Amino acid sequence: MNKKTIASFLIGYSLLFAGSIYTYEQKVSRPVADDAGQLLPTAVKSIKQAEGEKELQSIVHRANRTDDKLSIAGMQHSQGGHTYYPNAIMIDMKKYNKILDFNPQQQTITVQSGATWDDIQRRVNPHGLAVKVMQSQNIFTIGGSLSVNVHGRDIRNDSLIDTVESFRLLTADGEIIHVSREENEELFPLVIGGYGLFGVILDVTFTLTKNELYETNTKSIDYSEYASYFTKEVTNNRKVKMHLARISTAPDTFLREMYVTDWTLAVSQQELSSYNKLKEDRIVAAPKMLLGLSRYSDWGKNKFWEWQQMYMNRGSGKLETRNNVMRSETAFMEYESSARTEVLQEYFVPVSEFTSYIDDLRTLLEKEEEFNLLNITIRYVEKNERAVLSYARDDMFALVLLINQGRSSGDMKQTEKVVRKMIDVTLEHNGSYYLPYYSYPTKEQLHTAYPRSEEFFQMKRKYDPDERFTNFFYEEYGK
Repeated sequence: MNKKTIASFLIGYSLLFAGSIYTYEQKVSRPVADDAGQLLPTAVKSIKQAEGEKELQSIVHRANRTDDKLSIAGMQHSQGGHTYYPNAIMIDMKKYNKILDFNPQQQTITVQSGATWDDIQRRVNPHGLAVKVMQSQNIFTIGGSLSVNVHGRDIRNDSLIDTVESFRLLTADGEIIHVSREENEELFPLVIGGYGLFGVILDVTFTLTKNELYETNTKSIDYSEYASYFTKEVTNNRKVKMHLARISTAPDTFLREMYVTDWTLAVSQQELSSYNKLKEDRIVAAPKMLLGLSRYSDWGKNKFWEWQQMYMNRGSGKLETRNNVMRSETAFMEYESSARTEVLQEYFVPVSEFTSYIDDLRTLLEKEEEFNLLNITIRYVEKNERAVLSYARDDMFALVLLINQGRSSGDMKQTEKVVRKMIDVTLEHNGSYYLPYYSYPTKEQLHTAYPRSEEFFQMKRKYDPDERFTNFFYEEYGK
């Protein structure tokens, strides 16, 4: 073999080797990220665990040097790709979960953003304290909850933003700043409800409240009675502290029958210590089986609704602490399927519009035979416009829809079509919708539901001109 042949061989081999390395790095070595919706599996450049403050700063500084995009993830129950982005570095915050300070006398707690509500409850419960606002489950990270500005069952406290005293933010240039209503105040209503687009929330200081003993009261009503019942029996009764309702998705009583549950302050608080042990999630065979049947048949939906009413009515009179009311059992909802998944939608409608809204929603959905709606839970959110992306521009009922759908592109298109119709109905009734879910809504629907959305995206580019922090939500609506 002559020198020219050897040189050609070496060059070819080098090119082949380099190409193999590139293919491995681009196709094989890149981890795939997904969220709870399981509809957007995406290859990211890498997943970095948040181990400490210095490491997080290093990740941001390095991304600025290499021009990499960053996204931020907690439990990843936001279902629209809010926590990752193609070929971006995903920062996993779950290990960044220490409780930094707890002051029972001042009723405040400071936690790292990867901590969960369960972590907080376990710390404060022995001291007779409780959280003011959180989701109906306690599995979510604090940073994620701030990023979507959650609300919950408490009808006397507003959205989460009102319970936050301050937080520290790692910005796009790698600096750490303190944010409150007085310091860097412009960022306060942008980061809360900001979907991780302004930087990494490092730690948060919350105000807490007293743990209390409640009595559970459940009754069945017709949907047309709900708005007047809520006004007279709930908002005007200061003893009612928490509330939720469910409206039937069973074919025999579709969007007509309801049951409501109110948690009222118990006459005697002396028994609090007897009920103070935090309850743990458990898989209950009967509801898991019935929910499973409801996924696949009208008969199953009817039976599941009958069971729900019976179970909740049987619980009337039960005493339960505030912390335990906030620890809803969710294990029975676990669902595994290679072909299907379950997604959420949430719509907000003014209390005064509820009855006519349900009538119009029913008219729409009765025509959508392929749309597999499993459950609608209803909560109440008082008017709150403190966040730039505020969803409650009036006193609203929040309807949380659980939808079973296929994972194919055709299935996604079908759900998208129905969701857009439902949002149109919601907007016609002066309502809004929640943003942490799949990007089915149009840009026009977003701008109608969130009149300050353009301001929000402009401010994002002001504080992050290189768009270092990004996600699918920003790609879809912000550019």
